[in-house]
Amino acid sequence: MNNRERFNAIMGFKPVDRHINFEIGPWDQTADRWIGEGLPEGRIFPLFTDEKGTVTDDYFGLDCFQAININMQDSYPFNGEKIVSEDDRTIIYIDSRGVKRKGLKVGKSGNTSLSMDQFLEYPVKDKESFLKWKKRFEEHYGERYPENWEEKKKEWRARDYPLWAPGGGQFGFHGFSMNWIGIENLAFVMYDNSALIEEIFDFWTEYAMGLLKKALKEAEIDFYQYFEDMACKTGPLVSPANVKKYFVPRYKKINSFLRKNGVKYIFVDCDGNIEDLIPLFIESGIDGIMPIESAAGMDVVKLRKKYGKDLLLWGNIDKREIAKDKRAIESELKYKASIIEEGGYIPCIDHSIPPDTSLENFKYYLKLKEKVLGIR
Repeated sequence: MNNRERFNAIMGFKPVDRHINFEIGPWDQTADRWIGEGLPEGRIFPLFTDEKGTVTDDYFGLDCFQAININMQDSYPFNGEKIVSEDDRTIIYIDSRGVKRKGLKVGKSGNTSLSMDQFLEYPVKDKESFLKWKKRFEEHYGERYPENWEEKKKEWRARDYPLWAPGGGQFGFHGFSMNWIGIENLAFVMYDNSALIEEIFDFWTEYAMGLLKKALKEAEIDFYQYFEDMACKTGPLVSPANVKKYFVPRYKKINSFLRKNGVKYIFVDCDGNIEDLIPLFIESGIDGIMPIESAAGMDVVKLRKKYGKDLLLWGNIDKREIAKDKRAIESELKYKASIIEEGGYIPCIDHSIPPDTSLENFKYYLKLKEKVLGIR
């Protein structure tokens, strides 16, 4: 079997010759640590995809995935980041999505994207600013596709790996809200101005379907991924009642559109404890969840027992255990591996890998996981 066949078989709870070996990726600081511990520079597999859309690196022997990297989030025309001010340690800037942020300069690249930024100001504050801001998303769909689109289409026709859209961290209703409105602001607007949220969410629904139409027509997409991040350690940031009111009808509309255009599996990427939201995801036609964060009390073994084949699972290997020692790694894998043979589960670390994980520990984890997956 090739990786595409394996992926679709696993997600369909069918037998496979071996299981998928996938990981999300390290923080910048983790990459710096690993290079200091002997990893050749330039051999770090990316957080989601490289410039060619590949999630793999031969050094670690991970399986290949690719994403269609459509630029859904940046306002058009694309202006990149604009620095407002900076000092030796921090930088204040307006990011490519229009959010004013203060972040740490981290990693050798000085990239702020993986620091825990302070968000200072958002582009959408009321209906007037929404109507102005949305004009930068209404048209120019072609410019949001990669320049090598025709080349990539030819490659994908002969591919032996899974293809997903729209790429990491691209679209979700809470995902867009974080950049347009802000998390705290959204909580107030849902109660104070529900008509505005309805209008914004309706626009995003039509925008997503309009932008994806070309990709769905010209490439065979194996799975779709919403990016939401709408929960913290103890529970969701949006009440189940508001998810049902605002999110579920739009999920249903987009998911129906995706199914009609050949997408087999639909996932939601959400950190935190989303136990209360899972029934709503299933109701809306979402098949699976990731990265299933252990620190928030999420547990794939318990979820499988509760939801059976109604919920696909991806992630949940506790990053805290991988940072400890070999015994902790062995115990974590043994427990989570108990559901692998049932299908519908891809084990990987439950978020990007933090810098408290040594290269030695990570390589030991991968070696042990390969045995569990039937690769070695």
